Amino acid sequence: MGGSPDFPLRTPPPQNYQRYFVPTIGQPLAEDLVRAADLRAGERVLDVGCGTGLVTRLAAQRVGGRGTVVGLDVNPGMLAVAKSVTPASMEIEWVEGDAQAIPYGEASFDVVLCQMSIQFVPDRLQALREMHRVTVPGGRAVLNVPGPVPPPFDAMADAMGEHIGAEAAGFMRAVFCLHDEAEVASLLETAGFREVEAAATSRELHLPPPRDWLWQYIGSTPLAMIVGKADAAARSALERDVIGRWEAFGDGEGMAYRQRVVIGSARR
Repeated sequence: MGGSPDFPLRTPPPQNYQRYFVPTIGQPLAEDLVRAADLRAGERVLDVGCGTGLVTRLAAQRVGGRGTVVGLDVNPGMLAVAKSVTPASMEIEWVEGDAQAIPYGEASFDVVLCQMSIQFVPDRLQALREMHRVTVPGGRAVLNVPGPVPPPFDAMADAMGEHIGAEAAGFMRAVFCLHDEAEVASLLETAGFREVEAAATSRELHLPPPRDWLWQYIGSTPLAMIVGKADAAARSALERDVIGRWEAFGDGEGMAYRQRVVIGSARR
């Protein structure tokens, strides 16, 4: 990093998300999700809440040229980055749309994927019903959600609440709010899916040094706008507090922690 430690706040969050969040947290969890989906050559795949297209591109690699892959997201900024970082040789359709009203007909896809985004949808059940609708009979839906709040992010959320405000702390806790296997399974079943499974796993993740990661994470998320409105004194106090709280997670080069993730899978 260079210059002011909060420099990611001057770059649009989708760009920061792709640069910082994807390789650090997104990639390893996406690999686990796609592995669980057991994609096959020629399948038609929809990635709901695709963000900058990490899972979408992994899916495209697995289904090959005979397959069809669509990335759907409500955020045009995320889709713009997704398009910009996707190789020209990789045929992916990028669609701006709402998970609660997927713009495809019934039974359009063999597999529907959703990485760490269903928890943010206002009506989760409606979104899952839509995923069920667009999946072919016998087709698969696979999603993942992180939580509960792991210690480093719990500490950061507390500091956010103290120095920035309840909105910032609330966002951080919302990221991890859907993490109970029984709740995930119930949502899938109520949406109409069968052969439902929901199981927790965990991954050790490695983060950059505390000051770097603090601003990289903030700049990659809606926190950028919230924290950006705070005055310099509040941001400095936040930085000092978080760095102090994160000393316990140091691993010599940066930080390390275990991220618990629930993977839910089902068939239509």
